[in-house]
Amino acid sequence: MMKKTMRMLSLMLLLALLLTACGGATGGNTTGGKVKDEPYEPVDYQIFPIPEGGYVGDTMPFVTDDGTLELYYLYDTDHNGQGYHPFYMFSTKNLYSYEDHGMVLPYGTMADPDPALGTGSVVKDKDGLYHLFYTGHNDNGNGGKGKECVMHATSADRKTWEKHPEYTFFSPDNYSKDDFRDPEVFWVEEEQCYWLLIAGRENTLGGVIARYTSTDLITWEYQGVLYAPRLQYMLECPDLFRIGDKYYITYSWDCVTYYAMSDSMYGPFFAPEDNLFDGAGSFEGSSFIFYAAKTAQMNGKTLLCGWLGRAGLSGDSGVYQWAGNVLNHQIVQHDDGTLGVWAPDSLDAYFTVEKALKPVAIQGGVTVDGSNIALDADDNDYALADFGTRPARMTLECDVSLDLIGCAGFAFGGSESDPTYTALCLDSTRDMLHYEGYEVDEINYYEPTGIARFVFEPGVTHHVKLVCENEIVIMYVDGVKALSSRISHSVGGAHIGVFANSCHAQFSNITIKIPE
Repeated sequence: MMKKTMRMLSLMLLLALLLTACGGATGGNTTGGKVKDEPYEPVDYQIFPIPEGGYVGDTMPFVTDDGTLELYYLYDTDHNGQGYHPFYMFSTKNLYSYEDHGMVLPYGTMADPDPALGTGSVVKDKDGLYHLFYTGHNDNGNGGKGKECVMHATSADRKTWEKHPEYTFFSPDNYSKDDFRDPEVFWVEEEQCYWLLIAGRENTLGGVIARYTSTDLITWEYQGVLYAPRLQYMLECPDLFRIGDKYYITYSWDCVTYYAMSDSMYGPFFAPEDNLFDGAGSFEGSSFIFYAAKTAQMNGKTLLCGWLGRAGLSGDSGVYQWAGNVLNHQIVQHDDGTLGVWAPDSLDAYFTVEKALKPVAIQGGVTVDGSNIALDADDNDYALADFGTRPARMTLECDVSLDLIGCAGFAFGGSESDPTYTALCLDSTRDMLHYEGYEVDEINYYEPTGIARFVFEPGVTHHVKLVCENEIVIMYVDGVKALSSRISHSVGGAHIGVFANSCHAQFSNITIKIPE
């Protein structure tokens, strides 16, 4: 009886030791686990819509009286002809379900000023008539007047638009005749008139935002230069808006959207040290990550409406071409008046089902306590925990802290068909966010290409949110910066997890949500 009891105790102790050894994902440092693949199905783009047969170029947001966001945009294709970029339109009430209205304004003929259409804006006058101002572009030069001009169309219902070529006007004498585009028109209560901002190239100042005024939306008077940083060739897609007691202008060039700020709508405007919202190429003008953004006021929030460029010549390179999917950020104003971006609040009503978190330790020091994961990686090595197959549409939100020398973030891969993991990085060594398809164990050896500058400080915990739909993965950090990416390595059954490379990192309060 005693021998049998001792044998039972020995078996129980052995079983306890085995359970402890298998518990790397719940408190130990055991690695080499495997995560079973789950079924994966791609979805239609609902959060980041794209038109059938084409791509979304520059957006022109307009919010209707009932709170619907209408996104007019330049429709682009891979086979543009002599005429190109007609206006198409999406509409949405919530930023996660869009209606496609197709074409709303066609381009003209080579005999017209607008065989190609350029960016503009929509405004409603006091009588309820809608006005669409837009760029006409004709490489023939319009008989010496210039390649670009401001054009005008009107509509009673925003469905059928009538062009008014008689209202067309060209650049002033001291401006380039070929670079005069992107009219932004709005009512200014203080002056009881309309303002028109336009991207131009002044002969002595270079790229500027010029200002015109009108009381009837037909006759426009030139009022001079509103902003001239003397840095960019052009300041495309200019916009002016107010939050609190600060005024801001946004404009785009170098493949990115910039902003400047002022205490007055008349300026002077100045650019903060970091005046980008989203990612950029690692060298100037190398990648259209988030471009041509303009603002809209919707449900008390200020949205920044632009597009994420389509994938470059090679997948997961961090390089994107002109035009792609709709991408809307929500602007965050900080205490010092500077701006950042975060995921639109309205998405919280869509991602409502919490997915059970079942992390498995794959490599390195991994300690799990509920929804908190600590990772410890030696120099030139990494630690990684795998959560399983990434849903096609999901959010992930958590708090992240890491050493000031190192790199941590989110890993994609690990499936039976592709066991490698690529890294979406919070890189405290380089003070940046980045993704370019490098594997987790390679990120120390290659220079990033798709980046967003971000300053990491000692002892600071950062709040991070991912919004994912198919291969599009948007990473927001602290309401300061976004890095938008196309990660083909995150779809097709790939897993999602967290990693640390050459450092200690803590991921806390991890929550993954999917739509109901």
